[in-house]
Amino acid sequence: GEKPYMCGECGYRAAQKSDLSQHVRTHTGEKPYNGNPYMCGECGYRTAKKSTLLVHMRIHTGEKPYKCDQCDYSATSKTNLDRHLTKHSGEKPYMCGECGYRAAQKSHLSQHVRSHTGEKPFKCDQCDYSAAHKSNLDEH
Repeated sequence: GEKPYMCGECGYRAAQKSDLSQHVRTHTGEKPYNGNPYMCGECGYRTAKKSTLLVHMRIHTGEKPYKCDQCDYSATSKTNLDRHLTKHSGEKPYMCGECGYRAAQKSHLSQHVRSHTGEKPFKCDQCDYSAAHKSNLDEH
């Protein structure tokens, strides 16, 4: 397609003026809306990319276009579907360097690592109790 808008700084060309304006900010360092110009009209969520906002909107619309071919699960994003697929494949790509424990999800490995470090990031706001896992704090 035609790209009539050109950056005077580097020669980058864009089809739309708004795209050129966004590009020019890479030279100026200007960050409107803290670098997150795209806003959700439903909840106020902001993001730097239009594509990320479109995926976010599926939370409100309920649209889940990514379907698992092995069960009836469907997801709002390919990332979520890929995470789900590890349940079928049994793949556990994340490994603890301390003991060799393997996990299918990065967040599960992060939780496991706390068993070695003793870190308890979940603090009770009523007393001095703290927990390694949010579920333990919720129970408390």
